[in-house]
Amino acid sequence: MTIQDYLADQAKIIEQALQDSLPSDWDFPQQLRDSMMYSITAGGKRLRPILVLAAAKATSGYDEAERAALPVACAIELVHTYSLVHDDLPAMDDDDVRRGKPTNHKVYGEAMAILAGDALLTHAFHCVTTAAEHEMVTAEAALAITRDLAYLSGAAGMVGGQAADVLGEQGITSLSDLEYIHLHKTSDLIAFTLLAGGRVGGATPSQLDALSEFGRKLGLAFQIQDDILDLIGDEQKLGKKTNSDVAQNKVTYPYLLGLDKSKELVEQLTAEAKSSLARADLREPARLEQIADYLMRRDH
Repeated sequence: MTIQDYLADQAKIIEQALQDSLPSDWDFPQQLRDSMMYSITAGGKRLRPILVLAAAKATSGYDEAERAALPVACAIELVHTYSLVHDDLPAMDDDDVRRGKPTNHKVYGEAMAILAGDALLTHAFHCVTTAAEHEMVTAEAALAITRDLAYLSGAAGMVGGQAADVLGEQGITSLSDLEYIHLHKTSDLIAFTLLAGGRVGGATPSQLDALSEFGRKLGLAFQIQDDILDLIGDEQKLGKKTNSDVAQNKVTYPYLLGLDKSKELVEQLTAEAKSSLARADLREPARLEQIADYLMRRDH
């Protein structure tokens, strides 16, 4: 199976799991449910949940680990989706289009979009607990995954990176400032996916360290590639307008280093990520290696 076929097949599994993750018998306003499901089902690469599944399989060597990791994979996609809903709001990036569709607040209004984001975030933690409740992962692993998710998605992780991004827009951002933003706004959640999958698969502490480093390097390369595609990407493939960073006067890697140097840095970081992965000495690391190479060459 090619990496493209693998990603497409895994995305279908995750799409169904995401739709099933919100219990139909929960009693809450229908408009809130509709707003949540609108963004949950909006598509996307589903990279983060796929990495959870791939890391679980790579660590354990067993297909069963992927099935056990599915609720955790849903959790990280819910956190990612909430962050996009809030990022698109007028007070943040003020975007009208996401994944080729009107952004959540354009359809349901700002108040409902904020509440939908809040609900998606909190529901992520419910998903992690169900994995332990149904004995798909150990209680110890679920506790560690919950701690990682809270830390890496919160003030010391993704939210801190977003705050630094907002503050950076108010003045000149240095290269070190920009690296901090990307490492936390993007890389921390990627690192979580590898840690979470590793924990489900029974990784040792040294393997978890190597997987985390793989995720941080991969996440930084991913975000720099996003900066590049914002300049030269195809709007139809990206599902959003290009040159948005330029329009908002955002400092990016291409802005500071130039396009060619930025492309070289993506290649360098991908190579360093794969070196960290090799150090983890996993049972079946091939898919993770292929994902790293695929992301380096992606055009959307």
